[in-house]
Amino acid sequence: MNTLLSVSIALLAGLLMTRVFKPLKLPSVTAYLIAGVLIGPYCLGALGIGGLGFSSHEAVAGLSLVSEVALGFIAFSIGSEFRVDELKKIGKQAFVIGVFQALVATLFVDLALWVVHIIMPDKLSVPQVLTLGAIATATAPAATLMVVRQYKSKGPLTSLLLPIVALDDAVGLIVFAVSFGIARSIIAGAVDVISIIVNPLLEIGCSLILGAIMGWILTQLEKLFNSNTNRLNMTIAFVFLTVSLSMLDFHIGPVHISFSSLLVCMMLGTVFCNICPLSHDLMEKSEKWTSPLLALFFVISGAELELNVFADWAIVVVGIVYIIFRCLGKYFGTYASAKSTACEPQICKYLGITLFPQAGVALGMCAIVAASVEMGAQGALVRNITLFAVLIYEVFGPLLTRWALTKAGDIKPMSNEVKMRRQTKLAEAAKRNEK
Repeated sequence: MNTLLSVSIALLAGLLMTRVFKPLKLPSVTAYLIAGVLIGPYCLGALGIGGLGFSSHEAVAGLSLVSEVALGFIAFSIGSEFRVDELKKIGKQAFVIGVFQALVATLFVDLALWVVHIIMPDKLSVPQVLTLGAIATATAPAATLMVVRQYKSKGPLTSLLLPIVALDDAVGLIVFAVSFGIARSIIAGAVDVISIIVNPLLEIGCSLILGAIMGWILTQLEKLFNSNTNRLNMTIAFVFLTVSLSMLDFHIGPVHISFSSLLVCMMLGTVFCNICPLSHDLMEKSEKWTSPLLALFFVISGAELELNVFADWAIVVVGIVYIIFRCLGKYFGTYASAKSTACEPQICKYLGITLFPQAGVALGMCAIVAASVEMGAQGALVRNITLFAVLIYEVFGPLLTRWALTKAGDIKPMSNEVKMRRQTKLAEAAKRNEK
């Protein structure tokens, strides 16, 4: 009962918070996150009333399955943006920008934190510097996609943004695996080629192959049904199935075989939308079905944020440096690569700002670091710095994304015609109520 009550309270709190924030014209993502903080362990949850919010982080972790499924649908939606006809137009630009901006962000953070290490060697070690620099590559696909959907953003910047966000995570996985492998080697005093090179390449390759196979099977099964309702049900079931299969994890000798649920579901969406002729209609219908699921995901994400990271001044200082230089790396890396690939001026100027949000993938990376035996106590510091940065990025990132998309012209203000139509409908509804 408490689990169901917590889920309903979380969803209601998120929806009501969007009404509270409506006069401020904040994105719904920000409202959901703040609602999560309010019903989390540091606010309502601290009262200890069963079902009214989350009393502990363990209670929030009990709903981790919701987050896994939501991320699967988010990745599936982003994967649908990799349509062959679109990639012929923007494929080169998306690839160059996606790879370059991720590497520049890592370089900027590594150099800035190296200076911090020289100043405060007892607070920040070289392995921690390398690990945080790798985590800097990751961008939050969920927050970006929600802003794009809410404001119905369309245009050249949006067309580039979603493929870049997807590619960003693939690059991030490679950079993280290599940097984290080097960090562990420095601590252990021995180089492990398998964990630095072989395992990350296998994870990406296996993820793409699994996603492609599942996408082909889904397309073949869709042909068995004539009803769009049944086709939609089949699509939803396959996303659930794909997320579950991506949790497989095993070893073959020294080689570790694992999958990235984000990459698997992205590939599922890519293959499905390129070979299934009905994919466009089914994707539109699935977006409506997943709306409450995504709202719940962001409320849970807000409840997961640990506010006690503000208590340690070292975490705050390192976190501020990390945030500033990651943003600089993302912005200037995007600007330079967009300029070199002859992108339009508004894309060069504003695309980098839309890549600031950071959450799910970065949290997954820092969880791996915190669980590492080699990193020990150093892993806990990396996790807390990442949590501090995510807290800031998740609150302000969606605002900056909306602002950048508006400035670029992809989010257009509501026309007078639409405003008049809405006012007419409200007036007619009021008259019916009076009768």
